[in-house]
Amino acid sequence: MSNLSSTSLQPHHTTHLRGLAEVAAASVLWGTGGLAVQLIRESDPLSPVTISAWRMASAGAVLLVALLALRRGSELLDLARARPRQLLAIGVGTAAYQGFYFVSVTQVGVAVSTVVSLGLAPVLLTVAESVRNRRAPARGRLAVLMAALVGLLLVSVAGHESATGPAPVAGVLLAIASGATYALTTVAGGSISRTSSPLVLTSGMTLVGAAVLLPCLALVEGPRVTADPAALAWLAYLGVLTMALAYVLLYSGLRVVAPSTAVTASLVEPVTAAVVAAVVLEESLGAAAVVGILLVLGAVAGLGRPAAAAGPVLPDPDPA
Repeated sequence: MSNLSSTSLQPHHTTHLRGLAEVAAASVLWGTGGLAVQLIRESDPLSPVTISAWRMASAGAVLLVALLALRRGSELLDLARARPRQLLAIGVGTAAYQGFYFVSVTQVGVAVSTVVSLGLAPVLLTVAESVRNRRAPARGRLAVLMAALVGLLLVSVAGHESATGPAPVAGVLLAIASGATYALTTVAGGSISRTSSPLVLTSGMTLVGAAVLLPCLALVEGPRVTADPAALAWLAYLGVLTMALAYVLLYSGLRVVAPSTAVTASLVEPVTAAVVAAVVLEESLGAAAVVGILLVLGAVAGLGRPAAAAGPVLPDPDPA
């Protein structure tokens, strides 16, 4: 009987590992975004909001061209008609949590913003799942979550200056808003992704996000466009890889992993950023950062075990 049970669970475990790998790959791409933003600003002093707006717009344009080339534009229209509120919420939410985070960084610093915003999301979703299921998380799940959060703290604090910025209280509140919005958006994306194509969903999300962010360019200071070839190339990288491809991977992963698993696995993002900075910018990694990296990677590897996954192991959905 036990052998039969383990055999029946094997397909679910395999798809869970695939989904976890997709979310981790998306997080690696996100982790390279900070370097791209830094290189853009070295070429042209575009504000983070301006970069985010063009990143979202270029991703939406590329994905829309891909849909039309594949003759799947009608699927986007069908999704917009069937789930207009959810699609709007995901697009606006994605634009909002990125905006909250960028402004938080200017007010309280990178370290605090990263720890609060990225650390809050898995905690919120783990608590929500426990309340919904009316039982406390398993010890394995708590161990994975604690290891990931401690690792995040070590990587973030060791990798950035300790300055808190001009408005620490406002910065922390914005980071909390970013983390909460990220958690809610991931849940919303997970619910739609199980009945929609990741490519179609990402296309709709980026087009909505671009419609939200592009008007904000009127409010920012500094240049709103650039003609610098290097800056344009890095903007294209941000849009195509860290936005379009990364979110297709995320929504594909959310078809088979729980949202709390996804946001815990996304802590690979600051780890990637620290490693990229060490390799490309020759920034030193202290002992604390190395320990933090190992803790986060160990925690994400632990998510591959169903007993320790930060959320239920989901069956592969029927093809959309």
